[in-house]
Amino acid sequence: MEYRPYDPDGDEAELWRLKCAFERGLGSKSEEKRAAYDVKLTESYAERYLDWVRWCLAREPRSVIVAASEGLAGYVFVLPERLAMIWDAAVLNELYVEPDHRGSGVADELIEAALALAREQEPPLERIVLDVDPENARAAAFYERHGFEPWGEMVAREL
Repeated sequence: MEYRPYDPDGDEAELWRLKCAFERGLGSKSEEKRAAYDVKLTESYAERYLDWVRWCLAREPRSVIVAASEGLAGYVFVLPERLAMIWDAAVLNELYVEPDHRGSGVADELIEAALALAREQEPPLERIVLDVDPENARAAAFYERHGFEPWGEMVAREL
C-alpha cells in the first residue's frame, strides 16, 4: 500500500467514489439518514466538495492523504491550519477506509499521517478534534485506541 498526498488530477474520481461510500456509511443505520445522504450526493454536491478539497489543498498540499494500491483504498482529510480557529484545534475532517481494507492497518497509517500533519500546524490548542457518529462503535473504538477521548459535546438544531 502506498500512502501519499492526494493528486487532484489523477485521483478525483476515486476520491469522490470514496466520499460517497463515507457518506452512505454514515446513513446506513436508518432509512431516513440513508435517504438524506442519497439526496445530498448529487453531481452539484460533487463539484462543490471537490472544489472545497482543491481550496484546502491550495492552503495545505497534504490536507488529503490517500492509501493507494489498485485505485484508492482510503483517505484522510485534515483541514488546513488556518481553519483550526473553528474548534481551537486541528480538525480531522474525514477518515474513510474501504471495507475490504479494514483491519489491515490502512486506517492506522492514515491516522498517523493526519497526526503528523496536525503536529506541524500551529493551532491555538495542542489537540486534534473530529466528530464521530455515536452509532459507529467501530470508529469510536479505533479513535479511542489512538488516544482520542471525549472533548465537549456538540449540539445542533434544524434550520
